[in-house]
Amino acid sequence: MRNGSGTLSGDPAVISRTFPPHPTTARAARQFVVEALADRSDETIDAACLLTSELVTNAVIHAQTDVKVTALLSAAAVRVEVVDSSLRPPVRAVTPPEATRGRGLHLVNSVADAWGYEPGPPNKVVWFELTTPGRS
Repeated sequence: MRNGSGTLSGDPAVISRTFPPHPTTARAARQFVVEALADRSDETIDAACLLTSELVTNAVIHAQTDVKVTALLSAAAVRVEVVDSSLRPPVRAVTPPEATRGRGLHLVNSVADAWGYEPGPPNKVVWFELTTPGRS
């Protein structure tokens, strides 16, 4: 897991929304991210939507609690935090090549510039950051 303070600095804008633990939550969270990152490049929005979808899906499947998604926006970076009420840490699964599930955190690790988690109680936060060198 890549941890660290990342590239978010200054006084970022913060936008949050809470979603129920429902099969449509990942789609709703992606739309929220699209709206929150409207002034960013398409590449940044696409990456953020993909990673948000992975983290929210994990929260819905494993925590089965409400999921709070927060976008923190600075000039140089975007940080998305996904909060659920489970205290179990995220685990990158060892998956066979034919598996259809279990690769989400590997994807997050490959695409994000930084990611990690902060244990509770009462909640767990799983987050990722993307640098945003240019704006659209």
